[in-house]
Amino acid sequence: MEIFDFLDQQGIHYERCDHPAVFTCEEAERFVPPLPGAKVKNLFVTDKKGRRHFLVMVGYDTSVDLKALGGLLGAGGLRMASAKRLQARLGVTPGSVTPLALINDSDGAVQVVIDDKIWEAQAVLCHPLVNTSTLVVSSGDFRRFLDVTDHGARVLSVPARLTGENDGNENNSCNQ
Repeated sequence: MEIFDFLDQQGIHYERCDHPAVFTCEEAERFVPPLPGAKVKNLFVTDKKGRRHFLVMVGYDTSVDLKALGGLLGAGGLRMASAKRLQARLGVTPGSVTPLALINDSDGAVQVVIDDKIWEAQAVLCHPLVNTSTLVVSSGDFRRFLDVTDHGARVLSVPARLTGENDGNENNSCNQ
């Protein structure tokens, strides 16, 4: 089912903005016009053994301390998941990571982690499974999307990485 049909059938309202493909937050800053909602960076990570998968939503300007986050989640050795895992679990490619891809996680294998600042926002910006559009979705409709896809969210203050540290999390998808 196409994502727009699903959203419409569920009564989840959105505002759509089409734009050139964006793969980084820097590109999103250049090509996506200002939209009313939280600018979000989405990280798809896995634990050391590849048994647990997480979709982490943070502010677009946040660099996540994966080691500290792994400690909070009880998941040692968090690292960016491969493109193959991303495709298998969420059905999207790098650059198109989005919480809306949870529609493709019918077995609930992906755990959702949302930074508390994003959770409290009036609306969030997210790709509709491709990085050539951005949707504005109200917080209420976004929470309803999580409910209808059977995904709870762990809301916490996601630990930020100190400036200059490199833990391999530069590959991410930015929605704005």
